[in-house]
Amino acid sequence: MGEQLDLAFAMDCTSSMRSYINSAKQNIETIVLKISSSGINIIRFGLVEYRDHPPQGKSFVTRKHDFTDDASTLKSWLMSCYTGSGGDKPEAVADALFDILNMSWRPDATKVCVLISDAPPHGLKHGDNFPQCPAGHDPVCITSEMAKKGIALYSVGCGLSGNVMDFFMAIAFKTGGQYVPLSNAKNLADVIIGGAQEEVSLEKWMAEVDEEVQRDLEAGKEIDEEELSRRIHEKMKLKGARAKQLKRQNKQVGEITRRAKMMSKLKTLPEMRDFPAEGSYVPDPNIDSYKGGADGFGIEEGEITMEQSERMVTKSKARLT
Repeated sequence: MGEQLDLAFAMDCTSSMRSYINSAKQNIETIVLKISSSGINIIRFGLVEYRDHPPQGKSFVTRKHDFTDDASTLKSWLMSCYTGSGGDKPEAVADALFDILNMSWRPDATKVCVLISDAPPHGLKHGDNFPQCPAGHDPVCITSEMAKKGIALYSVGCGLSGNVMDFFMAIAFKTGGQYVPLSNAKNLADVIIGGAQEEVSLEKWMAEVDEEVQRDLEAGKEIDEEELSRRIHEKMKLKGARAKQLKRQNKQVGEITRRAKMMSKLKTLPEMRDFPAEGSYVPDPNIDSYKGGADGFGIEEGEITMEQSERMVTKSKARLT
């Protein structure tokens, strides 16, 4: 499975995202070359451009480009991508994820979606012009379905904070993916390359994680994700298992607040919207570790970490239950 990769991008194409879209255009050949050189035999690329619903958006809600193995086709999609007004602050995030879910993913490929956004979905905040997605899509329900399909979501947050950041953290964690904060568009290529390489390297170990999860299910045990993650981590250490790791300032990305981790267990967007804000409970310094900070990304290979073990358990549980 690790030799095939389906990599899809969901890109906010409103005016505030111009620098990130330009970065993708300028670096797409480098992205393709570096991912290909990491030993992945067959790569397919997909793209969903999104803006907003009318009357907020006056051009399109989404434009879906299903998978191609031709890098020049991907480049042509990106080169024809341009920014336009999205009206109010929230955008058609749910519609983009719906299109991503329904792309032609290969069952035996490593599946990664990179969501690049600087705005929340409709319905996350009270007082929204649209209290929910006008098309009826719930992004939390959709990411649960993505997790069942084995699609890891990388939420690239462009200058996000507070409740909006926690939302994007939570939906990434729900799929076994990661939230990646980004303050400078020039680092977007490194995030895409590193995330893809990390997911492919982890996928090689997923069969062993699935065996452990299946064993517990067949024994009639309720899955204790924390205990099982510790067990998987110890097993990987004993085997000397190694994987790629996307790092920021020499520290593994994927930090998550306690609130976002709790939100990842919720099933609908209204539940996330109404979840208590920070300060409504006593913070746990061992979990509330998100510190933000400057960019500076790289990819390194090392022993599989506890955080990676936890993400693999999340993926396996979603696929098997």
